Amino acid sequence: MRAVISGVGAALPERTVDNTHFEEVGMRADWIRQLTGITERRWLSEGEQLSDLAAEACTTALDDAGRSGLDVDLIVAATITADRPSPSLASQLAMSLGTKRVGAVDLNAACAGFVYALDYAFAAVESGRHGCVLVCAAEAVSRIADMTDRTTAPLFGDAAGAVVVTGSSACHRRKCAPVIQLGSDGTLGDILYVDQADRVIRMDGTEVYVNAIESMVKGTRDVCTARGLDLADIDLFVPHQANARIIRAVVRELELPSDRVVLTVGQVGNTSSSSIPLALSRAQQDGRLVPGARVAMTAVGAGVTWGSGLVDWKGCAHQREVSGPEPAAPHRP
Repeated sequence: MRAVISGVGAALPERTVDNTHFEEVGMRADWIRQLTGITERRWLSEGEQLSDLAAEACTTALDDAGRSGLDVDLIVAATITADRPSPSLASQLAMSLGTKRVGAVDLNAACAGFVYALDYAFAAVESGRHGCVLVCAAEAVSRIADMTDRTTAPLFGDAAGAVVVTGSSACHRRKCAPVIQLGSDGTLGDILYVDQADRVIRMDGTEVYVNAIESMVKGTRDVCTARGLDLADIDLFVPHQANARIIRAVVRELELPSDRVVLTVGQVGNTSSSSIPLALSRAQQDGRLVPGARVAMTAVGAGVTWGSGLVDWKGCAHQREVSGPEPAAPHRP
């Protein structure tokens, strides 16, 4: 049994915050755009709940997969900014979506959280213990941003993204198996963290920049090697949307053409763990992500944690050759 992503969804708050918002604390709008590539981001308004945004993303993902909450038998949520420390965001989703008393757990791997949660879901399905796993990554990073810190305040946005993971027995070829590789280095914990005392993000931007590029490049190469594929075999590259400078540096190192890279950070900012599923949803809406496409994803977060994955979108190309062609096919070099 192979685990496949069978649906994707995302949700953004209505409130848009452009770069002029930060001029009152001495940050020029054009400077923010030039340095980060970000022109605007979305923030939850006072009184709005992250759980509601997450439920919207999950509902869209379930609809895309042709499923309902009654089909779900496990929920894994990646977040560091849940509405409450307890109960979990996942348990709130289980209630909102009308599931049948399913397992529900939150996972904390910061910006790499979605990749970690996806690995959890793949393992749960491929072990045969679960048949339909809902993975949600949702963050309200505006809640923990220090608005007086020029190095971090303009970077972050709020968002939710979700995927549905189910099993498929249609293809057993090794090159069709999803691959995820994870790692961490606790010695780098002080370069990006949130302290219990002040509850805001603290970051050594230079160290984060260097480590993010190194980890994302290596992780992407490693998952391709594990699948027996080359970088040229990637149809779509979906990196964590930290900032445009990091993404462009990673793309240069990997020598990937720009038309195979998803870049959404300019309109939404760094949305932490939700950035990859948000980008996946956008790519599918734009027609860039079609069934059978080989998708590479990679992320680095506080910890320092990192994770990379390579999946065939909604089932492999070989599976489609057996069951019948789709309207569109992914690029194959």
